[in-house]
Amino acid sequence: MPDVQPEAPAVRLCASSELTERGKAHVFEVQHFHEKLRAFVLRFDGQLVAYLNRCLHVPTELDWQPGEFLDADREFIICSIHGASYAPKDGRCAGGPCGRGKLTALKVIEREGEVYWYPSRETRPVPPPQFSA
Repeated sequence: MPDVQPEAPAVRLCASSELTERGKAHVFEVQHFHEKLRAFVLRFDGQLVAYLNRCLHVPTELDWQPGEFLDADREFIICSIHGASYAPKDGRCAGGPCGRGKLTALKVIEREGEVYWYPSRETRPVPPPQFSA
């Protein structure tokens, strides 16, 4: 029988009201495999979408200002460094130097006026610092 991993508990990210349609994203820290990264969640066409904050072209953060990921027309997630653009609904490369790939999606839900993230085997909450005596 395969080793079944229990689903990780949801992590509260923010109030739903903080995410306006095609507005500023909520940014949070995660541990992806063994690397500490930032991730973001934003509202696009009424749906929540969440991704690792990492361009496919060169591993750099996408936002041009903290929490600002969308282009001037509010149509695409755009890399502020390279100009690669991604479709917000599925994270697929829509133009520029990102090839045929897509952003790494994270599972988020909205429940009772709150936004929650469900960690995965690969992407977990950042562990608390370890202090030695």
